[in-house]
Amino acid sequence: MKIFEYFTVLDWVVVFGYLGLTTLVGHLMRGKQASIRDFFLGGRTLPWWAVCGSIIATEISGVTFIGVPGTLFALDGNFTYLQWAIGSIIARIIIGIFFVRVYYEREIYSPYDYMSNRLGSRVKKLATVFFAVGSILAQSVRVLVAALPLKIVTPLPFEACIAVIGLFAIGWTLMGGMRTVIWTDVMQFVLFAVGGTISLFWLVGHMDGGWAQFMQAAGEAGKFQTFDFRFGFENELKFTFWVAIIAVPFLNLNAFGVDQLNAQRMFCCRDAKAARKAIIYSSFGQLITIVMLMVGAALWVHYQLTPPAGEVAAFFDDTDPSLPGRADRYFPTWIVTELPPGLSGLILAGVFAAAISSLDSVLAALSQTTLSLFFRTEDGEIEGVSARKLVVLSRTLVVMWGLLLTGFTWVMSKASNEMILPLAFGMTSYTVGPMLGMFFCALLGKGSFRGLMIGSVVAFLVSLCVGTDLMGVLIKLTPLTAEMVSALPTYTLSAEGNLQSVVSFVWMWPVATLITVAFGTLIPSGKAGETVNLGAER
Repeated sequence: MKIFEYFTVLDWVVVFGYLGLTTLVGHLMRGKQASIRDFFLGGRTLPWWAVCGSIIATEISGVTFIGVPGTLFALDGNFTYLQWAIGSIIARIIIGIFFVRVYYEREIYSPYDYMSNRLGSRVKKLATVFFAVGSILAQSVRVLVAALPLKIVTPLPFEACIAVIGLFAIGWTLMGGMRTVIWTDVMQFVLFAVGGTISLFWLVGHMDGGWAQFMQAAGEAGKFQTFDFRFGFENELKFTFWVAIIAVPFLNLNAFGVDQLNAQRMFCCRDAKAARKAIIYSSFGQLITIVMLMVGAALWVHYQLTPPAGEVAAFFDDTDPSLPGRADRYFPTWIVTELPPGLSGLILAGVFAAAISSLDSVLAALSQTTLSLFFRTEDGEIEGVSARKLVVLSRTLVVMWGLLLTGFTWVMSKASNEMILPLAFGMTSYTVGPMLGMFFCALLGKGSFRGLMIGSVVAFLVSLCVGTDLMGVLIKLTPLTAEMVSALPTYTLSAEGNLQSVVSFVWMWPVATLITVAFGTLIPSGKAGETVNLGAER
């Protein structure tokens, strides 16, 4: 019996039923689609609590649902990842107090419109390019996350699973713009919370000693260790207290305040006060992270008591380089093989739907920012171009970006089999610094396009010379070899000949930001008067 044969007809009925229900709800809640304001901002009529739920659902997604238990399941995994919540909450408060205020001073569609108003249209185009690159890199991991359980429950090749997820994401985005995205996100948030809780209680409930046995076994193995006060730049020191309070705020300031994927949700609120509540209260999403850490600990105890055997053990030992790391396979495989029919289908349906809803969010954001390169969308009406034509063009861009994202995911699956959680965060390190640096310069009202362009490229290259994920893709696609790249002082080779980073990518978030700001403010423009200085206006 193959693993996918554990997934019954009832499970498939539940999966398609849930996806159908989600599609129906999205269709019913889409509202009018008469203009790009409706398509991209939901007409600015969405309640703050729905936007808050959407932010949480996008943040959690399948990466947290599968990647967090996988990280904790690893031999040295523990609760230290939870420390990052400190930096995340700090960033949301800063965004709610300072970023939201400047965003709502006038009607804009993205943080890049704000940069354009402050530093000129060329800076907006530069930020849009980096947003597009960052979205393709980071969101490709979400495609992998959804493709993994699909691979488990079907005989399809992994490449075909990637294509299916990508096509679903394109279809959902085309259906109804941001209103559909946000309301379907709310459904995923509820299902994730319920699914994670059910999984935890099911795992612990089927242990002979119940909660007492679980707490004792996981505690003795050090799974509940939460704080790590070691300081260092080594790759193995990613989840420490100092990273949480120094580096993580930079990541989250960009993720929730500058990256259009999440910032676009704030723009859908009625006013600045509602947007502020949505972003700050989204901090409660960390509770789901705690639940998934507990699931990971319970999963570890479960497989210590009943080691996998047969087809399950064979799948865990599969060395297919296109599959994510072994630890990331445990939770979705447990869902399929251990939960009763119907329930396993419901939880995996949530994983599929959440991953797809995250992808349709980024496709909508990519479409909007690309459109703004050619039209001043913040002006509302565009002379000579009908509102309907703009919506059609927006949908065309959704398809284009969806196909590009799916294609890059396929390439990446051939070049990297790192664990999902570090891979997801590692892929953000290349563009967080440049984008956040440009935004800080816009807040200061001072910065030259030439300086920001040079600084952004330098920051990107510095990050590239630290990470192993994107470098692994380059090694796969170009004449570069791991031996050649290891000549850089930031890399070493493992005993197996694999490329390893000497410095953790997490420090690239603040370093790359400072590099971008320094170049942007210190390098003068190429033409007299090009450097923008709006300090007096503030």
